[in-house]
Amino acid sequence: MSLKRIALRDFVIVSGLELEMAEGFSVLTGETGAGKSILIDALQMVTGARADSLCIREGASRTEVSAEFDSCLPAVTAWLRDAGFEEAFDEGSTLLLRRTLDTQGKSRAWINGSPATATQLRELGQQLLDIHGQHAWQSLTTGAAQRDLLDAYARIDTHALQEAWAQWRLAVNQLEQAQSSQQQLQQELDRLVWQIAEVDKLSPQEGEWDELQAQHSRLSNAQGLLLAAQNALEALDSEESSASSSLAAAQTHLSALGHVEPQFGGLLEVLQSSLSQVEDTVHTLRAYVRRTDLDPEGLAALDERLSLWVSLARRYKRTPEQLPELWGSWKAQLASLTTATDLDALERASQAKSLAFMQAAQTVTAARTQAAPRLAQAITQAMQGLGMQGGQFEVALQPCPKPQAYGLEDVQFLVAGHAGSTPKPVGKVASGGELSRMALAIAVTTSQLGSAQTLIFDEVDSGIGGAVAETVGRLMKQLGRDRQVLAVTHLPQVAACADHHCQVIKSLEAGVTTSTVQHLEGEQRVAEVARMLGGERMSATTLAHAKEMLQSAH
Repeated sequence: MSLKRIALRDFVIVSGLELEMAEGFSVLTGETGAGKSILIDALQMVTGARADSLCIREGASRTEVSAEFDSCLPAVTAWLRDAGFEEAFDEGSTLLLRRTLDTQGKSRAWINGSPATATQLRELGQQLLDIHGQHAWQSLTTGAAQRDLLDAYARIDTHALQEAWAQWRLAVNQLEQAQSSQQQLQQELDRLVWQIAEVDKLSPQEGEWDELQAQHSRLSNAQGLLLAAQNALEALDSEESSASSSLAAAQTHLSALGHVEPQFGGLLEVLQSSLSQVEDTVHTLRAYVRRTDLDPEGLAALDERLSLWVSLARRYKRTPEQLPELWGSWKAQLASLTTATDLDALERASQAKSLAFMQAAQTVTAARTQAAPRLAQAITQAMQGLGMQGGQFEVALQPCPKPQAYGLEDVQFLVAGHAGSTPKPVGKVASGGELSRMALAIAVTTSQLGSAQTLIFDEVDSGIGGAVAETVGRLMKQLGRDRQVLAVTHLPQVAACADHHCQVIKSLEAGVTTSTVQHLEGEQRVAEVARMLGGERMSATTLAHAKEMLQSAH
């Protein structure tokens, strides 16, 4: 997936610019101070780099940068799907990144028209562009960067290692905390055991409190309930006078003359219904009287249980209804504390996590050990072609005093600029030219690692010239056969090797400095290469030399 187009509006000294990008190897040249690196800065901004309001052109209220890429690689498509941009992207379509920044420092970003964060732009940009800056060697002086580069070269995925490290440290912390607070934990454990044992005598259940109160109310009022039921039964169905006999007598009197008075028919139906209801009520009351027991023992047992329930609730400052929940929470705490105070179990868990980490770390160590000499050889060969004959690059693995999250060894890059010199750490190489060439050798060697289809070299060829510069140009041209390569350069030898040539031109219009970019062809390109060879005063000799360089490079 390569860069198709980049557009800038009010960016630094560019008022407006649209640049179409081609496949292969392209160079960007121009006079010193013309703004050759502005495009690189803009690409970094649109792929999530930190944005500063200083990049807004003077007098403008905001700046805007957009970059369009052609059809997506599977990994990019997967990222878009996982990040929630699937609806904004159709398989095979182009990908458009856009970002704005105003003078108040407010930044906004979009991926194919859908709002995005700067972090999302950065994550996506890492899969689209691989940028090597002119001070790339500076980032390679740290052990972390050197280790990451070796791991990338060896195709090592350290996620499992980092997860094993996190699990091990967690187990160790749990063990150490248990050991340091064992007495306190044991006291807490004993307290919970005593409290739980006390409430175990009651074993309160959810919803039981309301049921106990209902039972107690019935038993404590059993005498009155029984008497009320017996009196009601006597009133409804006694031998001497009852509601049942009275209703039956009334029914007999009315039915005798029902054929004379039609209105009696309705009254007879009411009497019959009332008599049926009275008989049902009498049946129910007789059953209630038979089964009702005063049960003084049961009432005493309920009184005792309710008294214990209220006493425990008051002691632990809870309502009676909350006591079952409190009892359950104590049991859960007891289980947790029992685990926390089991030092043997915690020790076994720590040892198991340690073993898992060591196994993952040893796998990484084996991969690094195998890849280190291959990376060293590849970079050493690249150094020879860059004019560092006899130079040597080494990747040293040094065992850590104790295991680290990244493994069991530190990685250090050592370099010797020429034959007979002792390899020294990269950061201690004295010559700026050697640093530049060595960084370029690393950049060329490792640029083949990533999946990004667009490689950008921002003046990484500073400090070299002559035949070495020609070698650099040919190396970049070779890279351009498989991937899109863009190089910002001041070397005519590099520019002559490019498949496409763009020139940054700075001009003064109405007192305002602006920069534009134009594609060069034919004589324009010859003139630009001649300028790079001999400065502003071009002669027939420099023009002829420039034409010869372009012809020989192609």
